Amino acid sequence: MINKDVEKLLLKVQKPGRYVGGEKNSVIKDKDKVDIRFAFCFPDVYEVGMSHLGMKILYSLFNSKENIWCERVFAPWIDMEELMVKNNIPLFALESGDPLTEFDFIGFTLQYELSFTNILNMLKLSCIPIKSKDRTELKNIVCAGGPCACNPEPIADFIDLFFIGEGEEVDLEVMELYRQCRENGDSKEDFLIKAAQIKGVYVPSLYNVEYNKDNTVKSVTATHNAPQKVEKRLMMNMDDCYYPENFVVPMIEIVHDRAMEEIFRGCIRGCRFCQAGFLYRPVREKSAEVIDRQCHTLCNNTGYDEVSLSSLSSSDYTKIEELLTRLTEWSKDEKVSISLPSLRVDGFNDEIIDKIKTVRKSGLTFAPEAGTQRMRNVINKNVLEDELMETCSKAFNGGWTKVKLYFMIGLPTETDEDVCGIAELGHKVVDQYYKCEGRPKGKAVSVTLSTSSFVPKPFTPFQWEPQATEEQLKAKQHLVKESIKTRKITYNYHDSSTSFLEAVFARGDRRLCKVMELACERGFHFDGWSDCFSLEKWLELFKECGIEPEFYANRKRSFDEVLPWDHIDYGVTKEFLINECKKAYNSETTLNCRQKCSNCGANKWKGGVCFEKRKSMV
Repeated sequence: MINKDVEKLLLKVQKPGRYVGGEKNSVIKDKDKVDIRFAFCFPDVYEVGMSHLGMKILYSLFNSKENIWCERVFAPWIDMEELMVKNNIPLFALESGDPLTEFDFIGFTLQYELSFTNILNMLKLSCIPIKSKDRTELKNIVCAGGPCACNPEPIADFIDLFFIGEGEEVDLEVMELYRQCRENGDSKEDFLIKAAQIKGVYVPSLYNVEYNKDNTVKSVTATHNAPQKVEKRLMMNMDDCYYPENFVVPMIEIVHDRAMEEIFRGCIRGCRFCQAGFLYRPVREKSAEVIDRQCHTLCNNTGYDEVSLSSLSSSDYTKIEELLTRLTEWSKDEKVSISLPSLRVDGFNDEIIDKIKTVRKSGLTFAPEAGTQRMRNVINKNVLEDELMETCSKAFNGGWTKVKLYFMIGLPTETDEDVCGIAELGHKVVDQYYKCEGRPKGKAVSVTLSTSSFVPKPFTPFQWEPQATEEQLKAKQHLVKESIKTRKITYNYHDSSTSFLEAVFARGDRRLCKVMELACERGFHFDGWSDCFSLEKWLELFKECGIEPEFYANRKRSFDEVLPWDHIDYGVTKEFLINECKKAYNSETTLNCRQKCSNCGANKWKGGVCFEKRKSMV
């Protein structure tokens, strides 16, 4: 229901469809007949947020409950924000057009660190105090979840409670507690103290942080009987886990404009830089039958003609061939494409090629991550060069002419030889194309090399490692570029200055909250967008606050240092991560979870691939 004041502004902004709502399958309820109103806020523009699977799942789940109305809120782009401020229009939800002040919960999803300024800016645009201590009533409870909640400390002063882990159950439990507390006349503090007793809930105001003279964390102490360690929540049975039969279908083009089906959570691989691979352990799969049914239902209800099978590594799904057989039984006749993103180099076999030939051959993407075998062993990628060449040959013989290869630079122990190896690998793929007799005749090969900068992340074996400086990263990018000797290779690289800020907030502590508050006052937003990002302005803020950002990004940490996130428990032990880091120094690899249990700690969930593997060995 579009607000009349908002309607007047739409002809003055780019993409007015971002702000009107009313899409197919959006949910409208009578606000007088619900107990809880939840504003699901995605701290980025509509096109990005509407592509996010987690938001689709929770939006539908919350609205499946009669007493809850969940509405969507996105960050307005710069043009719309300026007009809203000028016309005194507060940030509003798409379904009702109501301002965020009318909601019981204001929930943010934390997908990447550079969205933190948008979170505070959205609160500011809503005329809601940004600091938790300034919101004293039992309303407008600001909560957050998602991968960046694994280190919530840089925004701890602003969020009332964090959801640690997967949200399907814990979110509803907190909303029910809120309903009871409001009915009982409890205060906000009473509610937060009780909420902290729910597994998977972290209330930062109930924890005191002390620092050493060198600015490292001395201790984190729980108060009011809150747990000393906050343990993540997990959904163990994926077949019984809620999955929507409908998605809201946008009226404008979004980043990933297709149906999405989650096939499993977690990853068996253990790449040492990859945060998601450790946060979502253990691996839990859906059955092929359930996936097939959910895909077909989604296509029927949304009209999409493409389904993307979502996971961290699609080819690691144990029944991938059975699943693709099931899907093609109806997708071929109904002209629906099946997309398999996140394919591993060593998982692209002839059976998969046969099944996905209906997919538009726009290109295939693989992630070797490093240019030399030594470096791939360091990061535990467990992919051999011969496997990459064999995979590319299969793709070329199958009709593909475009291949994208993703790499990371600035990894621990990396040398110039490793960096040059990225370009060398690209040349070998080009050569491999012309060795393939079954390649498409008369067509040239196109190989794209993309590099991103290594960012040390919490809950990975590299969480103690320093990030390379911006100067070092730029030198590495130049080295790759200079090593490319053919026009058949295109080289793209990620801006190293944004990676620096990402590293600062990924490994930061609560002292960064004052920087975030000042950034909000100065109007910082959309730091993930080159249009808005300025490292120079950020460095001025850090200097003004007396904080050296290099302390967080570029400092190697000792294994016995208290880390800002040590009071959060994602199930993977610190001892395991330390051991993996030491193995990296020796270029030693660790077998994946299906080959051998590495005793990471995830067995305590008593489910998933690692638990089943152990059980079968007893």
